[in-house]
Amino acid sequence: MAQKKLQKSSFTWEGTNKEGRAMKGAIDAVSIDLVKAELRKQGIVPKKVRKKSQGMLGGGKGKPITSADISIFSRQMATMMKAGVPLVQAFEITADGLSNKNMSALILEVKADVEAGGTFADALKKHPMHFDDLFCNLVEAGEQSGALETLLEKIATYKEKTEALKAKIKKALTYPVSVMVVAFIVTVILLIWVVPTFSTMFASFGSDLPAFTMMVVQMSDFMVAWWWAIFGGLFAIIVSISQTFKRSKAFRDGLDKTYLKLPVIGDLVKNSSLARFSRTLATMFAAGVPLVEAMDSVGGAAGNNEYVKAIRSIRDDLSSGLQLQSSLQNFPHLFPNMVVQMVSIGEESGALDDMLGKVADYYEAEVDNSVDALTSLMEPAIMVFLAIVIGGLVIAMYLPIFKMGEVVGA
Repeated sequence: MAQKKLQKSSFTWEGTNKEGRAMKGAIDAVSIDLVKAELRKQGIVPKKVRKKSQGMLGGGKGKPITSADISIFSRQMATMMKAGVPLVQAFEITADGLSNKNMSALILEVKADVEAGGTFADALKKHPMHFDDLFCNLVEAGEQSGALETLLEKIATYKEKTEALKAKIKKALTYPVSVMVVAFIVTVILLIWVVPTFSTMFASFGSDLPAFTMMVVQMSDFMVAWWWAIFGGLFAIIVSISQTFKRSKAFRDGLDKTYLKLPVIGDLVKNSSLARFSRTLATMFAAGVPLVEAMDSVGGAAGNNEYVKAIRSIRDDLSSGLQLQSSLQNFPHLFPNMVVQMVSIGEESGALDDMLGKVADYYEAEVDNSVDALTSLMEPAIMVFLAIVIGGLVIAMYLPIFKMGEVVGA
């Protein structure tokens, strides 16, 4: 008799790490005992572990919660809080109006925690996969200062601009990748199904084929005979790279460093990192979060490990009393002089958040320009690629026909 497969459930947990710092999170496991065992393996001492209600997040079914869903939630909450709608009622209205049932369930979980006497920030911290430190810190600052609606407005604006930035970068990458995939599929179809048909027809000619046609026919024969090895090898390479990317920090760090050195793409990565750095720091500083504390969230939002390492160094400099503009000068390859000068003006005038906001606006516009430049460079390159690959295959197939026509005409 087959052994019954145990069903995993979702659990929320609270505990402390080796430094005694309080931590919270969620994990999937078969039982509470296995959750505690897994946490201890990670160096966390569990304090509370409880099973999530199966009805809340649909038992894992439905659409996943995306950063765009969090952005929409932020804007709706900011609008209702600004209109004077009580917090708990705002949760209910927002949850009812969303098409993503998982997102609605998440909001209702946050609402339940707030109704039980917890703070909004503490309720959000129970869902670290969806609400990052920046989101939670800003909400906490808003609750403590009595200006939650203002802080939610800042969060919503930040999230919307971040999503817009992501969309621009995806736009730059989606078009060339999709064209390359289509070209690959068309090439495979031609080599496996079309070329063999022509090859059979050419065999009846009884004459030598042009060298270019022979090369394509041999490529087709190889593809037909070894397609399983070719596709298996490609799949293995993709999986290997994917797993290496997930598990090797050194590999990811090397890629981040390489991205910054590439022409055009390097400018896009640099501009997007500078935009995220400026926008995140401006949002947190305007919310009253101390500069040193804000740098932790800024580092996580930078999106490139070279910037993350630089921001950590800058945070240490700020802790020792150095000004932000002085610390930025230590990384001229990452922070251009314009950024340093704008920060310097902001620090001297006491309007650092305004200056950082202007820097973010500038680099977000530069991302637009980088996307346009990349697209304008890729379009002719893609056309040439398609002409060489697809056009070359078509010409190779018709060369013997043209040659036969010349013989008959002579």
